[in-house]
Amino acid sequence: MKHLDDWEIAIKINCMSRPRRKNLLQIIGPGLITGAADDDPSGIATYTQTGAQFGYGQLWTVLFLLPMMIVIQEACARIGLVTGKGIAAVVKKYYNKWLLYFLVGLVLTANTINIGADIGAMAEAARLVIPAHFVVMMIFFTVFILSLEIFTSYRVYSKLLKWLSLSLFAYVITAFIVTQPWQEVLYATFVPHLEFTTSFLFIITGVIGTTISPYMFFWEADEEVEEEREHHLMSKKGVPKVTKHSIQVMRTDNALGMISSQVATWCIIVVAASVLFRHGTMNINTAADAAKALEPLVQTFPYAGFLSKLLFAVGVIGLGLLAVPVLSCSAAYALSEALNWKQSLDLKPRKAKGFYSVIVLSTLIGVLMNFSGIDPIKALIYTAVLNGVASVPLIFIVLKITNNKKIMGKYTNGFFAKGALWICVIALAITVLSMFATWGKN
Repeated sequence: MKHLDDWEIAIKINCMSRPRRKNLLQIIGPGLITGAADDDPSGIATYTQTGAQFGYGQLWTVLFLLPMMIVIQEACARIGLVTGKGIAAVVKKYYNKWLLYFLVGLVLTANTINIGADIGAMAEAARLVIPAHFVVMMIFFTVFILSLEIFTSYRVYSKLLKWLSLSLFAYVITAFIVTQPWQEVLYATFVPHLEFTTSFLFIITGVIGTTISPYMFFWEADEEVEEEREHHLMSKKGVPKVTKHSIQVMRTDNALGMISSQVATWCIIVVAASVLFRHGTMNINTAADAAKALEPLVQTFPYAGFLSKLLFAVGVIGLGLLAVPVLSCSAAYALSEALNWKQSLDLKPRKAKGFYSVIVLSTLIGVLMNFSGIDPIKALIYTAVLNGVASVPLIFIVLKITNNKKIMGKYTNGFFAKGALWICVIALAITVLSMFATWGKN
């Protein structure tokens, strides 16, 4: 995940000027922060639900999805790095226009729903510690996020917010202070457990959708392009100056980020299983239910219940403030590339009216969805499932692009990347089809 690209810029500058030993140190820090930020509000809710509902039964998905995350995000980053274009722009240039319309429509729909779910969850989480009406909090977060997106560079304000992603380490600490049946935990981590029921496959599809999030495909490719423009890494003909070293740096940072993300994911599931499932809380219906998972961390302090809610609220709000701009911007990039609009976070609104209009409209439409009556925490899980379904055709498109020598030149997929991407498409397609095939079964 590349949305904290001010860190990425520092990485590449330092990698060209410092000894090799320091390069790794420069890469590791931002990689861990970026990986933690990948577990957005939808991720927290979905991972908590799977732990609460199935205990350690789906813990193996963490290891199963890790190589998929690495190879998919690397492929998306490579598209932007090599072509100097976002995914939608590449599809428009080299493929059928109907494929482009399908792609953009899918991204706009999924992202808009995700935006609404995230903002709703932020408002609900805030109400755990602030006695305010849900609608008031939702309007506050909407205005705050849009103001920052329109009037402030995302790079600037992400510096202030990205440290809030460290709240995920509360789950890491809790996982190791709670008494665990470690033999059972390790067995569940390495040995897959399957139940061919709708409920089981529904949550696994949600885990896939929030772990391999479609909006990140577009964001990562486009942010590679933004970085190349900012540092004048394009030739006069608009062709990126790609080197083996730049590819290596991108791959290393990507791998470290995805590993750190899955470490946090593993800990969230373990905590939910050991704290909620073990004590009979098998369904996450409200933010307060989810916050109970952190009570063991603060149980020795006065007002332990309030502190656990505060930790949960800080995590959801901070990660939501990071994720919502990524969702709206990736949708704006996709539509702007399809319609030849100017698009860049560095452009002022008056110079990219279409781009910023998509950001505003997708956010507002998403917010209106919160009046449907669905609980915000449940909405996050449903959104994750939708992303899981949408990820299958999108990964296939990424696979086709990165296999195409006309597009990627000498940076097409190698034997391993090609095989891994095919495995991703087939495995995820089987999961989604199995969910629909078992629909209605207990």
